[in-house]
Amino acid sequence: MKIEKVNENQIRCTLTKQDLADRQINLRELAYGSEKAKGLFHDMIQQANYEFGFDVSDNPLMVEAIPLSSESLVLLITKVEYPEELDTRFSQFTEAGDEELFSNTGAVGNVERKGADDILELFQKIREAKASPESENAQQTEAPEEVPEVPADLTKMFEFTTIDQVERLAHVLVNYYNGRNDLFKNEKKNRFYLVIHKDDHTPEEFNKVCNIICEYAQQKNYNPAVGAYFAEHGNKITGPQALQVFASL
Repeated sequence: MKIEKVNENQIRCTLTKQDLADRQINLRELAYGSEKAKGLFHDMIQQANYEFGFDVSDNPLMVEAIPLSSESLVLLITKVEYPEELDTRFSQFTEAGDEELFSNTGAVGNVERKGADDILELFQKIREAKASPESENAQQTEAPEEVPEVPADLTKMFEFTTIDQVERLAHVLVNYYNGRNDLFKNEKKNRFYLVIHKDDHTPEEFNKVCNIICEYAQQKNYNPAVGAYFAEHGNKITGPQALQVFASL
């Protein structure tokens, strides 16, 4: 079990299947709060308090689970200053089996992450459009509607306030994301910009990568004009394997 401090209000706990096996906890218990799972959370909080001064005595907690692979998941534990805001962030929870919770297709609970889940929505709409048959009347009375092709690549851009955030992210995504990615710096704003590509990843994998990055950075709008500007005027730090380079440091 590995615990890291993200900021004053959030810690990140990386758990492996072996960590859960050692405590005789299955993932269903972890998701729905058995006594063993509560004991694990208590130990996490105690360790975080001892190592980082992470005090939660006066705050409710929000726990988000992000599966990284079939062997590990990340728990993001956040102190909630305004509990009423939780109602706007979470929808209903549905039960899932162990393999689903450790799969590469989702996390525990539906957390709104603006700018990341649109990837899955885009691909889902394209798939549905290709799968739906055209009616006879539509064929007779009007030209068939053009169905968009699935884009070969998607590109997203994220803004970081410090280079340390980039390095921490790189270690989280190591051995999971292997697409092209470039890191630039805006000297005037003293901000860092990571441009990532879907490349050979599935839409679900790329969506998860974007969700994880959103824990460290803010997503920004990206289009070819932005890419051209960075190519000409941006201070490129490294690429096209920026995260892989930082993960090796």
